[in-house]
Amino acid sequence: MKKEIITEGKYRYIEVGEGTPIIILHGLMGGLSNFQGVTDYFPQKGYKILIPELPIYDMPMLKTTVKNFAKFLDDFIAFKGLKNVILLGNSLGGHIGLLHTKMYPENVKALVITGSSGLYESAMGDGYPRRGDYEFIKKKAEAVFYDPAVATKEIVDEVFETVNDRVKLVKTLAIAKSAIRHNMSKDLAKMNTATCIIWGEDDNVTPPNVAEEFHDLLPDSDLFWIKKCGHAPMMEHPDEFNRILDEWLQQRNF
Repeated sequence: MKKEIITEGKYRYIEVGEGTPIIILHGLMGGLSNFQGVTDYFPQKGYKILIPELPIYDMPMLKTTVKNFAKFLDDFIAFKGLKNVILLGNSLGGHIGLLHTKMYPENVKALVITGSSGLYESAMGDGYPRRGDYEFIKKKAEAVFYDPAVATKEIVDEVFETVNDRVKLVKTLAIAKSAIRHNMSKDLAKMNTATCIIWGEDDNVTPPNVAEEFHDLLPDSDLFWIKKCGHAPMMEHPDEFNRILDEWLQQRNF
């Protein structure tokens, strides 16, 4: 079921359920609906799900950085009066979650990353789709998943619209460059927040060795694999993703 987007001040977000807050951070090309499975499942388990729409295309060019998205998240948490949040991020969203946790560790009770950028320079994709070439963009979108059928026409159309909007394309490239600049390999060893790493075994955007490196560098992390799965496990295998995350949260008493 499609969830209503709430607009309050400068924030647009989805909010479902009551309980421990889980804030979901979408990726660069990912919409709020990518986490439908999580949004349907976890409110039944005593969690409040919040998905803020990140201002990816709304900030001035010089402020279109991973660091400013991490600050935006801090403002959103303060605006909602939240404490001890669990952050769940995919791709760029994982990177924002990691950097936010480094900058504001007092906010974050636990971190969940899946297909996250932050270590691997090509995490935002190798080469950008040519404007106007729908078939090329369709193939790029399909390559994100183990099963290309997950890249529905709606998803492909959304990516096509983004890369054919000059302002959005320029900002997409700016964010990608910022993600490369904000490599976190030197920061992770000092981050003691409990972290759940859920990764697709067939992720070719952020390959499995990236997950292993996150696991090696983060002092308090657990790594879980999903078979026959690409870059967005919560979309491709929502039931398995929810099961892994639910068990981890229970085991850690979150």
